[in-house]
Amino acid sequence: MSDTPVVTRFAPSPTGYLHIGGARTALFNWLYARGRGGKFLLRIEDTDRERSTPEATEAILKGLTWLGLDWDGEPISQFDRADRHAEVAHQMLAAGTAYKCFATQDEIEAFREAARAEGRSTLYRSPWRDADPATHPDAPYVVRINAPLEGETIIRDQVQGDVRIRNDQLDDMVLLRSDGTPTYMLAVVVDDHDMGITHVIRGDDHLNNAARQMLVYSAMGWDVPIWAHIPLIHGPDGKKLSKRHGALGVEEYQLMGYPAAAMRNYLARLGWSHGDDEFFTDSQAMEWFDLGGIGKSPARLDFKKLDHLTGLHMSAADDAALLHELQAYRAAKGDAPFADAQLALLQDAMPLVKDKAKGFDQLLEKAQFALASRPVEQDEKAAKALDDVSRGILRELTPRLQTATWSRTELEESVSALAQEHGLGLGKLAQPLRAALAGRMTSPSVFDMMLVLGRDESLARIKDATE
Repeated sequence: MSDTPVVTRFAPSPTGYLHIGGARTALFNWLYARGRGGKFLLRIEDTDRERSTPEATEAILKGLTWLGLDWDGEPISQFDRADRHAEVAHQMLAAGTAYKCFATQDEIEAFREAARAEGRSTLYRSPWRDADPATHPDAPYVVRINAPLEGETIIRDQVQGDVRIRNDQLDDMVLLRSDGTPTYMLAVVVDDHDMGITHVIRGDDHLNNAARQMLVYSAMGWDVPIWAHIPLIHGPDGKKLSKRHGALGVEEYQLMGYPAAAMRNYLARLGWSHGDDEFFTDSQAMEWFDLGGIGKSPARLDFKKLDHLTGLHMSAADDAALLHELQAYRAAKGDAPFADAQLALLQDAMPLVKDKAKGFDQLLEKAQFALASRPVEQDEKAAKALDDVSRGILRELTPRLQTATWSRTELEESVSALAQEHGLGLGKLAQPLRAALAGRMTSPSVFDMMLVLGRDESLARIKDATE
């Protein structure tokens, strides 16, 4: 299969949001395909009609889109392909690799109870396996696979190594139910074969399924894909990820203000490594990602590491792209869009506010001066900094700023000179100035703010604060 172009897939069940573990599986498939010029396909496994909902499908597509994992072609619905799955089961019946089983649920349960009582294996062996078709009753039946009774099935896994399963541990699994609908085990194999999937990269909770699915590949004479079963993600305490560990759905991470690039970087490092590299771009990840770099033990969720990577990605991001994603973050939260004037100031402020911001909420906090409208409302600390003495000094500063050329050097010189005349350090004068411009005591440097706001807006804010 080495000359075949790589085709991977992500195949979620639409029973809820896009889980963080599912998102990582999708990312691994996307990176593997994109790094090799292959295809990344999407299949919605919606055969469980009671639990599958269109809303969940929509949530999964939205989650993947936010993460920036683009797929090739239209998403495929497994349910829509039921006729094709049944057709394969009938081909197997005709070839003798599957058979009709007329056993009722009561008979199967009675067999299992007897086996438990006698300490035998409860693996069901159907009496219809070798029955003469002439003896078949006119009654409902399921179609079962004719599984081998001896030898072993070897799953050659790129992560787990060779996994051997004795064939006497595998039952004659059901392919078609008595109502003619296909089972998940059959549908997955038929879909993967028809979609030309070359590599199945999925959670290791599917490892046992691989042995049973290989029976279908073998019966049909189809090429078995390359398997890679990845360990699941655990919480920081090493236990299986659950609600108590915090956010489970990808959209929660978007609402928490993490940028998609940082999320991709972080998820790629959850269970996969490339030397000691922690921070990397998409193109590096695509170039480096391979199945050999995936570890065998479960990865642990670590919010500190995610925050650290977020800071690095926000600092390195293109200003316009970051502003675009900031707007999407606010829209996702249901916040009102920025006014044009705010957007223009934000664009200019972006180089000042993106450094060291560990998320869009922190970035907005630092950029508050660019979003404020006059008169700027002072918070408690800012109001304290604007006492009578400070206001007087700011009034003195105003004519000097009016005549200064609006460059950083001259602004610094004007403020420093006045501070010296009053026997103050620069910081003592910067505090009330910060309060006047930003309305809060945490903000970028006062000179940076003045350059972003411009002469007219800066002077107007100082005038408001001194009156």
